[in-house]
Amino acid sequence: METVVLIIGANGQLGSVLTASLQEKYGMDQVIASDLNKPLNFDGVFEVIDATDKNRIEEVVVEYQVTQIYHLAAILSAKGEENPLQTWDINMKTLFNVLEVSRLNSIDRLFFPSSIAVFGEGAPLEQTPNNAYLDPATVYGISKAAGENWAQYYFLKYGLDVRSIRYPGVIGYQSLPGGGTTDYAVDIYHKAVLKEEFSCFLKEDATLPMVFMEDAIRATLELMEAPKEDITIRTSYNIAGISFSPAEVVAEIRKLYPEFKVRYAPDFRQDIASKWPKSIDDQTARDDWGWKPKFDLEMITSTMIQKLKEKYKMGSKNHKALML
Repeated sequence: METVVLIIGANGQLGSVLTASLQEKYGMDQVIASDLNKPLNFDGVFEVIDATDKNRIEEVVVEYQVTQIYHLAAILSAKGEENPLQTWDINMKTLFNVLEVSRLNSIDRLFFPSSIAVFGEGAPLEQTPNNAYLDPATVYGISKAAGENWAQYYFLKYGLDVRSIRYPGVIGYQSLPGGGTTDYAVDIYHKAVLKEEFSCFLKEDATLPMVFMEDAIRATLELMEAPKEDITIRTSYNIAGISFSPAEVVAEIRKLYPEFKVRYAPDFRQDIASKWPKSIDDQTARDDWGWKPKFDLEMITSTMIQKLKEKYKMGSKNHKALML
């Protein structure tokens, strides 16, 4: 069977990079990107989909004979706290729509992203295990924890091959932050390259797990390529890249920008971060499908600085979008 991929939420931080990776893997015509709006100068097949509209999702699935779906649409942690009920409604309704469309149309594989936001005060802060107790303190985390259980339910009851990763903070140069608690670790590099002062909404010693975008994308593709019999976790897999604090990022940046200025102004996002793990145990992902990160903090910093300098220097439309 020829693989045809639908990405729901393709305009987001992860989706935009994943789309390009899947196009490279399967071919431009075999990947259907979708979101609420088609971005300017998009190269490839794009369909406008509101993921709260089940019929619209199904129309696209049937029209293109989709075999795999990556469901990335969601309201993230910090933004979600601004309107908790709406966040719950959108995050869960879109997931149920995708699960049902996948079940009814015999989708071969479905990817659902989870997050370290599923962990709360009941989980160990250090080397948090895959089977830790989940008591999330944000509506985003609550929706992801519920989503994990629904993913497992659809696998056990209907045999739907749903696969999931609990992402830590994802750091990438390809797009601006999307409203997450770990987003300071993206914005800080933009400010460094622009030689502007950075105001950090977390405490300087707030250590959190992070993963570089290239590692996150590779983990996603490796999981989806793994043989079905190798997948032992049907809720969501822990993956870890590297854990660090804002102060450690600043120290690394100052090796390249000694005059870089930072002030710390913790807000409600610090309260969220304080309940999340400081480090993650991802041994099961390593054992089941060979996960292993490649990027450490030094490599992340040098790559982020280099790529962002190129973006700002180019003065392209992408650059202008970043400046907005």
